[in-house]
Amino acid sequence: MKNHFYIRDFVRIQENTGLSDKSLATLAETKSENTIDAYESDWNDFCDWCRYHHQSSFPATSETIINYINDLADYAKVSTIRRRISAISENFNAAGYTEDNPCHAWLVREALIGLHRMKGIMQKGKTPIYWEELEKMISLIDDTSLVGARDKAILLLGFLGAFRRSELAGLDVENLSFFPQGMIVTLFHSKTDQEKAGQSVGIPYIKEENMCAVRAVKHWMNVSKITSGPLFRGILKSQKVATRRINDKTINLIVKKYVSAIGLPVDLYGAHSLRHGFATYAALNGIEERLIMKQTRHKSVEMVRHYINEASVFTNNPISMIFDKEK
Repeated sequence: MKNHFYIRDFVRIQENTGLSDKSLATLAETKSENTIDAYESDWNDFCDWCRYHHQSSFPATSETIINYINDLADYAKVSTIRRRISAISENFNAAGYTEDNPCHAWLVREALIGLHRMKGIMQKGKTPIYWEELEKMISLIDDTSLVGARDKAILLLGFLGAFRRSELAGLDVENLSFFPQGMIVTLFHSKTDQEKAGQSVGIPYIKEENMCAVRAVKHWMNVSKITSGPLFRGILKSQKVATRRINDKTINLIVKKYVSAIGLPVDLYGAHSLRHGFATYAALNGIEERLIMKQTRHKSVEMVRHYINEASVFTNNPISMIFDKEK
């Protein structure tokens, strides 16, 4: 039996409320498609757990929710648990259970607090790629080839623009504007811009030409002869450029390819290592919090401060002060 997921058709549920077609269309845009896909996957996981434990998933009791997240805590991070709760809660809301939503129960909130204390709130993400490591990766790339030119542009733009892999994969030539000072990348679809207001990311030229993202992107566009549409595309066996854009999973594989080439443990790194690397490296170099956030486009200071704290482990370290001081 299919687990019914109400979020996808919550607008249909509102049809008899007297809302106009324009109002219904607006409601349909309150969640991005990626968020809805993630919520559906989380909801299905909850339903599968309930089926295995002979519990009702819809309607569900707060006790069922608590038992589910405690089992989930055996292997999942706190962030995953919170997202699952959010997905379950949103599905009940979409089905009209706003007042009797089991996720809003006091017991569930207390259980989440307890899990936070048991597991801690520090989350281990992908290991950052530092500038020195990126230099080694770039040094191995032959950018006279189509694959090399594309991969070099992806790595440098991903790092210096602190882009998410979905943002890189979704770029079109039309998102780029070139100026004497560098390049502006305009994002219209981003995790932190659900309202699609647009975000502009400045990428200036840098003196080290081989590590300059602007030059790398221009070179890729020149050798690939791409003038419009998807910026980063696949390369066919015939060594021609495909018409379709690469996906975010390919971005991840490209990063892992070059991480492996310089001898780093592949499992610890991924596409997010570029974004993480920029933020941490900027913090190491004493860049202000607000300027890091401007480039990374973080809405909350919490994660940026995590990067800054990560960097501060080695800056102003008492060991360095003791043993590296001049005799």
